[in-house]
Amino acid sequence: MVGLTVDYPALAVTLGIGALGGVLAAALGVPLGYLLGSLLAVAITAAAGWRPLGRAVTMPMRLRMSFVPVIGVAIGGAFTPEVAQEALGWGRSLLALVLFVPLAHALGYMIFRRGGLPRVDAYFSALPGGLIESVQLGEEAGADVRLLTVLQFLRLILTIIAVPLIFAGVTGHAVGSAAGVQMHGADVALTFRDVLVLLACGGFGVWLARLCRIPAWIITGPLILSALAHALGWVEGVPPGWLISLTQVVLGTGLGARFAGVSGAMLRRAGGLAVLNGAGVMALAFGFAMALHALVGEPVAAVFLAFAPGGLAEMSLIALSLNISAIYVTTHHVLRIGMAVVAAQIGARWFAKG
Repeated sequence: MVGLTVDYPALAVTLGIGALGGVLAAALGVPLGYLLGSLLAVAITAAAGWRPLGRAVTMPMRLRMSFVPVIGVAIGGAFTPEVAQEALGWGRSLLALVLFVPLAHALGYMIFRRGGLPRVDAYFSALPGGLIESVQLGEEAGADVRLLTVLQFLRLILTIIAVPLIFAGVTGHAVGSAAGVQMHGADVALTFRDVLVLLACGGFGVWLARLCRIPAWIITGPLILSALAHALGWVEGVPPGWLISLTQVVLGTGLGARFAGVSGAMLRRAGGLAVLNGAGVMALAFGFAMALHALVGEPVAAVFLAFAPGGLAEMSLIALSLNISAIYVTTHHVLRIGMAVVAAQIGARWFAKG
């Protein structure tokens, strides 16, 4: 799962910090506690340069990504004939997303340019999705890769932190492990055969979706195969709650570890711009949600969550915990990421020409 160059004692310490932060946050009733608690605990440790037990914070990307298919399998378990019927009414919402992505990109670009960033840095930092592609293509186009990486990660992290808090404040209900909400199929005891089917959906789904170059293949592949397996009656249950909580801790720890080696000066410079960009784009997403929810037959919360520019895995986790149509939310985020990647490719060619 991880390479031979990994410092395993340091990885164990890092996961321990993340688990401690996640358990504490969940016990305090923090929205999406396992995810946010682990993220903040590890991010603070990494940014401060602390070395608990003499070990630096570390988290291999491959380990973090190996847990993402769990979310796709869980979302696929929510696929029902009713959801399939509802999907017929999502056309307007998906078309609106085609308008939302360039508007969000333009808004972010304007904020970053007024904040003093060069054109190439502002263009790739403002992309509302496709983090890996944005950083890679931005670096090739001559952007400051460290600043670009920090701004893109802050976009993800600020959205991930803000969205659960907004929902908790508006609805008065906890989000995540403290919500007391069960996913569809969570009360079904898994047999050994069920476990094998779900594992096959995750592993084979990732391989097949990557082979077919489907956007966000690591989550969409398992989702599609899990939905098919549930629709055909091959399996009824979904990944257990403890595995979902563990996935939150691993994802949060991985995001927090990205702050290792980032200077305080860069964090201060990027932080203010990221807050302005995040607030502006989420306000835009809320405006779209208010205008669209009646047209698409989904609650405002679902549409807002589908347009909020956070990470696909994390936004899907929030949808699962709120018992919102996770398939609706995930479908929109896959399209958002695909559009952002196309915009990054266009920008790379444009800047290369002049």
